[in-house]
Amino acid sequence: MSALPGGTRWPLAVLLSGQLMVNVDLAIVNTAAPSIQHTLRAGDGELELVVSGYILAYAVLLITGARLGAIHGYRRLFLVGLVGFVLASLACGLAPGTGWLIAARVAQGAAAAMMVPQVLSGIQLTFTGGARTAAIGYYSLALSGGAVLGQLLGGVLVSADLFGTGWRPIFLINVPLGALLLAAAVRYLPRDDRARHREPLDLRGVAVLSLALLLAVVPLVFGREAGWPLWTWVSLVASIPALGWFVSTQRRTSNPLVNLSLVARPAVRWGLIAHGASTLTYLALLFVLAVYLQRGLGLSPAYSGFALVTWVAAFGVAGPLLPRLPAHLSHLMPALGCAILALGYLATSITAATGHASGGILLAVLAIGGFGLGLSSAALITHLTTATPTNHAADLSGIISTNAQLWGAIGVAAAGTAYLGLAHPPGNGTTAFTLITATFSALALAASGASLLATRAAGKHQQLESTDPRTAAEEAAT
Repeated sequence: MSALPGGTRWPLAVLLSGQLMVNVDLAIVNTAAPSIQHTLRAGDGELELVVSGYILAYAVLLITGARLGAIHGYRRLFLVGLVGFVLASLACGLAPGTGWLIAARVAQGAAAAMMVPQVLSGIQLTFTGGARTAAIGYYSLALSGGAVLGQLLGGVLVSADLFGTGWRPIFLINVPLGALLLAAAVRYLPRDDRARHREPLDLRGVAVLSLALLLAVVPLVFGREAGWPLWTWVSLVASIPALGWFVSTQRRTSNPLVNLSLVARPAVRWGLIAHGASTLTYLALLFVLAVYLQRGLGLSPAYSGFALVTWVAAFGVAGPLLPRLPAHLSHLMPALGCAILALGYLATSITAATGHASGGILLAVLAIGGFGLGLSSAALITHLTTATPTNHAADLSGIISTNAQLWGAIGVAAAGTAYLGLAHPPGNGTTAFTLITATFSALALAASGASLLATRAAGKHQQLESTDPRTAAEEAAT
């Protein structure tokens, strides 16, 4: 963190530690699922709720958490979310039965949704210029690294069976770590009076948005396992008018839950599309690669987890590297990152097709993809925060997080269903994986095109603003 001002390093470390903890818990339960099912004698449906209850609460409440941060200050909401997360983790670790565990997981996801939006809000309010670019590079690393760390840590803790507790340490470890993080947050996070708005929370907007997101996310989370019955399609279709209803309520209220004018800006809209599409490919890859290596090639869960270490390592190099690149090329970095990501997926597809998916070549080509995603993620989030006024930091934070969760849920549902269908009967896993990763390459290329449109729109807006601020404002709203 040498590129950051001295007084900001500890606050950033605190915020990113909270983000990392949440991302670890998004992934860690997957590795412990068989142990949980055996210990609590849970049915398949109950186990699915243990895994997905967290995701549902988290995805649905992110924008609400962001708005509460704008009302009360990001520091206060970060502390509230962290305390709730630690207490919910304790309840998960001590759960005597499946029902208790499901309820605790939902509470854990809700607390995470209060905490996570404050991370990007805090970065946008604290940093400017090159320091913000550097901070976002580390933020992107926390996003990606948490998913892989969750897979690795879950396997280690469950296998260790500490004191005969089986899967419980995957939750209980959050208690001491969370307590330390809470003490650090109280000590280092600055008070944030300037970020507060005294307008009341738009409760109607919260209710309508929650309904729309539930209608969209529930079938995406449960549809693949259920075989996509009729109700999943009805729910997905119903989410469209529900979202339209939400937009209508936001246009009629004086204190909207989401500032829709932000999304209307071409620089923001295309940036969100590019970020969402690239995130989709990564989250889908986590699922498809694990299934392919374990079921298709008969490798161990530990191997499938370690296979992504090179991806995360390269991702970690790309983010901090971004502020060191020439400033006059910064507008090209989002598109370049997505193009490198596309190259990584194409190389992965070729590697699998030529029978090298279980060796060092796979690790090398995954590193290409990780570097591309790290560069594009950091560059796109930097672009989005630069294109958005600081007083809308909470709006942007909630929109970015929710956008990524929705695209990710779509990706896992679609790619997972496609892979499992193409891989049947057994023996077709390599063909399926080759086709899926080739599709990821095409999506990453599309994200590269969207990135160019986003940065071009931002450059055009800056030119208009320098000549006529009123024309720039009209351009931004179209």
